[in-house]
Amino acid sequence: MKTKNEIGRNLQPVILSFALLLSGAATASADGLEAEADIRGCNNPDVSGTATLKEQVTAEGIKEVVVHMKVKGLSDGKHAVHIHEVGACEPCGAAKGHHDPGPFGESRPDSAGDETPAKDINHPYHMGDLINLEVKNGVGTMKHTTNRVTLSPGRLSILDADGSAFIIHTNPDTYCDEETDLKKGCAGGSRDACGIIRAAEGYPTSDAESP
Repeated sequence: MKTKNEIGRNLQPVILSFALLLSGAATASADGLEAEADIRGCNNPDVSGTATLKEQVTAEGIKEVVVHMKVKGLSDGKHAVHIHEVGACEPCGAAKGHHDPGPFGESRPDSAGDETPAKDINHPYHMGDLINLEVKNGVGTMKHTTNRVTLSPGRLSILDADGSAFIIHTNPDTYCDEETDLKKGCAGGSRDACGIIRAAEGYPTSDAESP
């Protein structure tokens, strides 16, 4: 049986092509769009931080979002960071499931509507997954570039009608090396912090049904 890492490597070209298809052709106007988030602890008031996001367009015409994050007050070690599908943090569960648009721009959080949930159906494409935030001496910093989401309108936009939020988890994301790991909270476990992603002033939210 193949491990999740082996499956992930096989899917990487497919996921990249899928992301490019959903993001659409890049335009010069998309370059430089910005957003931000104020991060607060779900249960610990001492946790606080900020994140900035900036969309850029590569020479090949691919939209990318550069994420900078700094958080204080979390326990030392690695913490999973994901973009979740609703811009709400009170409580942190209000952010719902992972931002993970399928072929038609739809998320399928927590196997909703499935009588027999398939493995990893919560976020099979992992579009909103970022790298782990590493905390040392109570301070965590992270810089990550992803082409799996956009700020500009389109099916991958995290600035759609109901917004999006960062969720920082208690544990690291191990990216589910084995299928059995899906039962062990391999995506990070409990939610430690949340931050609503807001567009920069003057930038409108997008429509998830936009081309």
